[in-house]
Amino acid sequence: MTDSANRRLLLRVEHFPLKNPFVISRGAKTEAVTVFATISQGGAIGRGECTPYARYGESIESVVAAIESVRAAIEAGADRVALQRLLPAGAARNALDCALWDLEAKICGVPAWQIAGLHRLSPCVTAFTLSVGTPEEMARAAHAAADRPVLKIKLAGEGDAARLAAVRAAAPDSELIVDANEAWREETLAENFAACAAAGVALVEQPLPAHADSALEGRRWPVAVCADESVHDRNGLAALRGRYDLVNIKLDKTGGLTEALALADEAERLGFGLFVGCMVASSLAMAPALLLASRARFVDLDGPLLLAQDRPHGLRYEVSTVFPPESALWG
Repeated sequence: MTDSANRRLLLRVEHFPLKNPFVISRGAKTEAVTVFATISQGGAIGRGECTPYARYGESIESVVAAIESVRAAIEAGADRVALQRLLPAGAARNALDCALWDLEAKICGVPAWQIAGLHRLSPCVTAFTLSVGTPEEMARAAHAAADRPVLKIKLAGEGDAARLAAVRAAAPDSELIVDANEAWREETLAENFAACAAAGVALVEQPLPAHADSALEGRRWPVAVCADESVHDRNGLAALRGRYDLVNIKLDKTGGLTEALALADEAERLGFGLFVGCMVASSLAMAPALLLASRARFVDLDGPLLLAQDRPHGLRYEVSTVFPPESALWG
């Protein structure tokens, strides 16, 4: 990139109200609160967005503080490689890493996907997420979304069999994936997997708490199993073999696109399938993850569809097909 003598970092906390409350096994939210970072240099501006996640010990305050702790290095010209040493995997590094990708694309005048070595960036089909609720509530939501090819069903443990049956009846033609968000327990695994199989579920995401997922090891389940909370970056990935079939790559976990691409390479080398996921956030957070979508068995980049209003120049969605970003958004 060009001389970084005039590089500047700006931060802003943003609030995006949701269309409807978003409910998972750990609680509910009515807005997405994100940290927006811009890095300007030589007239070009790179942008990144992250969503702090309390499950991983993050807050808006802690993420802003982490970014501020490396402000001097970023403004002095630290690149994406240096950033991997400056901050650990997590939301703070993600905002900066994606902003640096965007900045490099703007300065070089080539799209980020080309910098990443891809041949092109194509539209893809994203799952559409249904919040956890009563079977009746989830059936109504599934019926309203029954034209979508893939539905992601949030579960909560007790009563999940009834939820699954209700959703399947309301959306008979949609492919179903489910996310237990660590809500199941070892003693209910067989029962819950059987309910998933009966509903024709294609994948179960993070059925057990990350600290207890050794109970999955060496057992054959009727539905594919995907790690989410159990995997963040390449560290520890090998230990998940025999427990999971796929890994969910989220940029807020990996600490940005740079590590996400490396994690995808290592996961494929070890025989895992790929799932590309997201936090609830705007199109700016989804856009970098699209560079991984062509390699993934499942894509879950529906965050903007859950917002009452996306940011300007947001991604284009046609039902559940999401299209590559405009340069005015990212990359």
